[in-house]
Amino acid sequence: MLVRFTKMHGLGNDFMVLDLVTQKVKITPKLVKKLGDRNFGVGFDQLLLVEPPTEPDVDFRYRIFNQDGSEVENCGNGARCFAKFVRDKRLTGKDEVTVQTACGRAVLKIHEDKRVQVDMGEPILSPEKIPFQARQQASTYTVSVNADGNTQSVELSAVSMGNPHGVLLVNNTEHAPVKTLGAALESHSCFPAKANIGFMQILSRTEVNLRVFERGVGETLACGTGACAAVVAGKLRGQLDMPVTVHLPGGDLEIDWQGPGHSVIMTGPATTVYEGQIFV
Repeated sequence: MLVRFTKMHGLGNDFMVLDLVTQKVKITPKLVKKLGDRNFGVGFDQLLLVEPPTEPDVDFRYRIFNQDGSEVENCGNGARCFAKFVRDKRLTGKDEVTVQTACGRAVLKIHEDKRVQVDMGEPILSPEKIPFQARQQASTYTVSVNADGNTQSVELSAVSMGNPHGVLLVNNTEHAPVKTLGAALESHSCFPAKANIGFMQILSRTEVNLRVFERGVGETLACGTGACAAVVAGKLRGQLDMPVTVHLPGGDLEIDWQGPGHSVIMTGPATTVYEGQIFV
């Protein structure tokens, strides 16, 4: 079967996007792994599916699969690409669309400058809902972890943006042990569903550097939900004022969170790389 797809990226976090409104494809973990192979497939960090909604008052269903075939709850960079895709493909004429995800609804808005604003919803801070193993909610937690054969204690914040995140403060992201410590914390027992691990360097009260080891993928050039989680963690620690510019290896995002009871608002670019067709 010949399937049409679009290759896109949000600050280098790259995606294969499938329109499952006008074409039908059975998505399995095996197929996702095949398509995600950078040598024998298309290659991507995540596969994004645009599907008809199954809920009222929603424009589309938005599904996300990691390169390893696992389905995940949310992806901020992917959401911006999703918004651009449905407009470019004329699946909608709206500047603002509402999508259903595995963790609830999200509102995507395309600005005149072509940047996309995403209402990411309220961050989840309750440990049992993240999920994160802790006796009670706190702004930071101390975790004992073994990385590279060495056991150490690290302080992190635990936040869910529909998907679980651990955020650590570091003096310099360039020298942070993202691959080793990130991998060890991703699958740590304190995160029962595994987690994305962010390493944040605070430059000022409105500017940070960030690198993220993504669950099921490894380090990526950008992580939208990771940027949101990092800013939430920084504000809860009393170290950030809004809005915050987050510098990721692939580029910059603007994150605004006014505190508990408010949604996190993420604004950034979305880029189409090429169109293609592939047999599946």
